[in-house]
Amino acid sequence: MSALPKKMTRPVESSAQKSASKLAKLGLHTDMDLVLHLPMRYEDETQILSMRDAALRGGQVVQVEGMVSDCDVQYKPRRQLVVTIADDDTQVVLRFLHFYGSQLKQLAIGARVRARGELKHGFFGPEIVHPAYKIVNEGAPLSTELTPVYPAGEGLSQPMLRKLIADAMTRIEWRDTLSPPLLAALDLLAFEPAVRLLHNPPKEVDESALADRSHPAWERMKFDELLAQQLSLKRAQIARRAKGAAALPVIGTLSDNFLKALPFALTHAQQKVLAEIRGDLLASFPMQRLLQGDVGSGKTVVAALAAAQAIDSGFQAVLMAPTEILADQHFRKIAAWMEPLGVKVAWLTGSLKKKEKTETQVMIESGAAQLVIGTHALIQDAVQFAQLGLVIVDEQHRFGVGQRLTLRNKGGDGKQGTLVPHQLMMSATPIPRTLAMTYYADLEVSVIDELPPGRIPVLTRAVDQNRRDEVIERVHAAVREGRQVYWVCPLIEESEALQLQTATDTHAMLVEALPELQVGLVHGRLKQPEKQAVMDAFTRAEIHVLVATTVIEVGVDVPNASLMVIEHAERFGLSQLHQLRGRVGRGSAASVCLLLYQSPLGWTAKQRLMTMRATTDGFEIARKDLEIRGPGEFLGARQSGQAMLRFADLETDQWLVDKARQLAQTLLREDPLAVEGHLQRWLGAREDFLKV
Repeated sequence: MSALPKKMTRPVESSAQKSASKLAKLGLHTDMDLVLHLPMRYEDETQILSMRDAALRGGQVVQVEGMVSDCDVQYKPRRQLVVTIADDDTQVVLRFLHFYGSQLKQLAIGARVRARGELKHGFFGPEIVHPAYKIVNEGAPLSTELTPVYPAGEGLSQPMLRKLIADAMTRIEWRDTLSPPLLAALDLLAFEPAVRLLHNPPKEVDESALADRSHPAWERMKFDELLAQQLSLKRAQIARRAKGAAALPVIGTLSDNFLKALPFALTHAQQKVLAEIRGDLLASFPMQRLLQGDVGSGKTVVAALAAAQAIDSGFQAVLMAPTEILADQHFRKIAAWMEPLGVKVAWLTGSLKKKEKTETQVMIESGAAQLVIGTHALIQDAVQFAQLGLVIVDEQHRFGVGQRLTLRNKGGDGKQGTLVPHQLMMSATPIPRTLAMTYYADLEVSVIDELPPGRIPVLTRAVDQNRRDEVIERVHAAVREGRQVYWVCPLIEESEALQLQTATDTHAMLVEALPELQVGLVHGRLKQPEKQAVMDAFTRAEIHVLVATTVIEVGVDVPNASLMVIEHAERFGLSQLHQLRGRVGRGSAASVCLLLYQSPLGWTAKQRLMTMRATTDGFEIARKDLEIRGPGEFLGARQSGQAMLRFADLETDQWLVDKARQLAQTLLREDPLAVEGHLQRWLGAREDFLKV
């Protein structure tokens, strides 16, 4: 018997399987997932307006009903189906720019149609473009509830979702995860009535409270979601603390000599966070601390002092940075501090030659390298530590959760007697308190909220790109005064879509405009040795103007650079603009940041530039950034390990965050069964996302 054609040997996918795969793309796997797939908005199909009354409501969504008096396919100005329906004395045109042949039969003359959509006044009178409609019998009953509209995916229609959710609601267990006394104390609705109301709101409900999610039913959903997140993060924190870690009690010769050798005194804020970190390192469970500090606040020296404590205690420390430029800055600075004190500092990145890489790996594995600094190359399988006591991750939001976990596990995962290394994460992007309480509830947070003395705030100005000649003259003047300049561009090569000035074009333009100056160029596509050569020349003041992409966003420290020009500033995010501006103002000279923009500016871009002009406070900038972008975009790579909030809004629901945090601590202490039930309902398998 000959083999069947490939097409015939494939298993036929049932309609249920097809639906399941489409639902899975929305994260809907169980009946409870469906029940908690709540509407994003509602349509009011509870009343019909006469066409005369509807005609008075131009620009509003209305529902009308009438008989089809005309149905015709028109070809000018484009192919479209035009249907006219009429009631007693008025008519409304229904216009379909995309339609199927079956709709011609459905909407035949004489059919009774109930249509809903935004009414506009067209050339032939009132019309609705692409209405929602159905064919009805005269006197067909109206809905008594608002109609939910759900977030949907390809191949999932609203009627299908409504049916699937309604069916799921008949099968789930409605038991409340919070007791009646708790609900009364928290002034919250019970779970079942809250969910049922949100899926099927009665027509007398306060529609504005549903729309802005201030209705008590929404408050219960938001509270439950926040509580699940707090419970999961706090439980992960408790589990981590149950694991053994190497206590690093020695603050000895190296730590003392390091502090004495520093050419500056630590600020009060640095001393405070160092004391917090040192306290954590004394514990026999792993530290999990986030060190926040604005650009230039001195996080690196605090991290180096933490590493010194680990080395004093006989352990190794490792520092991982997201880019070679940043890693190199750390290496040069920390090695200059530590190597004179007898510490062997190793350097490991992907650009090292094979022989150098192998030699470094041998030093790390033998323990000869006491402190290791590098990039993602540190997480490769070939890299093994002799006794890793402290992991430091800089710009931690730039790494995925899996990468951070892989590095931490180089020291042991707490299983079979292995010790988990302490972990210190650093971020120069300040995280607003609300966000830290919600998304970093599993971490201890230290904040360096003070800049070293003598730092002069950077003056920031927004300049239309039509004034480019004036900006070039400003560059010339800065160099004549013995200063250096950054000129940052968003792209490397020409993009037809965005038509942005690129780094290569800008470099050529400045070379021509400033023939007596040395103009350098650095971007992400240069090989690391080329990139490093340019950066070294800029550091030595052999290059007057450095044209760069955002590879210089973090880690570059050239005190003589006092002017920053950011090309197409309207294309950058607020935190990125703030980081870039932080590259100047590091010396004693007054520094300036010029934000070159292209008109006209959209609302978001205008808000960003206004914020940059108004403040140099990283926390205020972070708060504004969160307000503009929302937590999903603000957290960036953290999303790969965090189930983002679907319902709660951190700007308006702060009071619920506080309540959820307090209750989470109580339930974890007193009612483990309630904790398990609540997490299973709200997170299910997704709880694993929160455990890193």
